[in-house]
Amino acid sequence: MAVSGLIFIAFVLSHMYGNLKAFSGHDAYNTYAEHLRSVGEPVLPREGLLWLIRAALLGSLVVHVYCAAVLWRRAAKARTTKYVMKRNVASTLSSRMMRWGGVTLLLFIVWHLLNFTVGKINVEGGATNDPYNLLVDSFDTWWLTVIYLIAMVALGMHLRHGVWSAAQTLGLTNNVAARRNANALGVLVAVVIAGGFSLVPIFVLAGVITK
Repeated sequence: MAVSGLIFIAFVLSHMYGNLKAFSGHDAYNTYAEHLRSVGEPVLPREGLLWLIRAALLGSLVVHVYCAAVLWRRAAKARTTKYVMKRNVASTLSSRMMRWGGVTLLLFIVWHLLNFTVGKINVEGGATNDPYNLLVDSFDTWWLTVIYLIAMVALGMHLRHGVWSAAQTLGLTNNVAARRNANALGVLVAVVIAGGFSLVPIFVLAGVITK
């Protein structure tokens, strides 16, 4: 779970960088999108690298979800008698929301792929063959932006605890200073990635990023 999670962190960081290209305007954003499809040519076929990345992400997703299910069952079997009084004294909100936050993100990923990759749904009825215009049309719709921002809150919380948990799994929290650093890194990664992803939809809805 830790390794697959780190793969996802690397991906969302690069994906966030690409999203921020929207601040450079229509041509810069679409040039970046086209570059993703043509990178590696002629050694790889068109979109060859993209499909390799998609395959790696799909494999990581299967591993991540499977590990989550195994850990969930293991936790349930570890205590067959319910607590008389269950108090979350030491756990954080992020840790308590990991399972449901993960389910939320999984549902969001399905919608996100339908919106921008697989189905390319333009809720405003416009064309779907222009990545920049599709992005603007999508986030110019207030309820889509709200859904996206809720997903980013879930992503931030998932990253916040996920980074800490991965560091613990990899043996990097064996003293007070290491635990403090892992916690700070988790907060930093969550704020940078979730915050970075949130900028484009907010600025589109505010009318700063336009066609």
